[in-house]
Amino acid sequence: MRTTELFNKLKGMQTIESVMSILGINKNKTIYYIHRLKKLGYIKTKYKSDKKRIYFISKENTLNQMSYSDILNKYSPVKIYDSEVYKIHGRNIGIEEAIVYAIKTGKFRYVLSSIFLFRKKIKWKVIYEYAKKDNLLRQVGALYDLSRIILNKVRKIDNRFKIKMLPKKSDKYKYIINNLKSKDFKNIEEIWKVYIPFNKGDFEEFK
Repeated sequence: MRTTELFNKLKGMQTIESVMSILGINKNKTIYYIHRLKKLGYIKTKYKSDKKRIYFISKENTLNQMSYSDILNKYSPVKIYDSEVYKIHGRNIGIEEAIVYAIKTGKFRYVLSSIFLFRKKIKWKVIYEYAKKDNLLRQVGALYDLSRIILNKVRKIDNRFKIKMLPKKSDKYKYIINNLKSKDFKNIEEIWKVYIPFNKGDFEEFK
């Protein structure tokens, strides 16, 4: 079921039982749909005195919440248009986290958009920790080097972290986006043992 249809059927105040009744589904499927709407920021949960959950489903719940797409669109000319965005609750998203998330999606436009975020002041300790957690250190390093070629005024990486991020001799090549290699940035690919999914022409309209 599409998110828009799901939201329109359930908007208002609901319980597990009322959602089961409206959609005609079992409890496990109901929990899945509630989690899906909650992930997108549409749900606020309150508890009755008997600890029963009440779900308030409204688009107003998404106000003042940020998504990774919001951060990418704020700082990059490559805009992200996604029908389902993951809203973050209760905290701000840093550009470092947004870069790693974009790479993790493996989507062409997300990764392309993330390159322009390297023009901002990067906290290398922060991005190192995020990238290490998702095993994306070399991908981050390769895209950073690419940004230095493509963009103006990209600040230099903290060498302490660059040394930690560089590949070992025994490391195999990795893809950022499955089966995509560059014709123009072979030197970066060799340094990081990472296949760059872009060519120079992909950046022409953004210069």
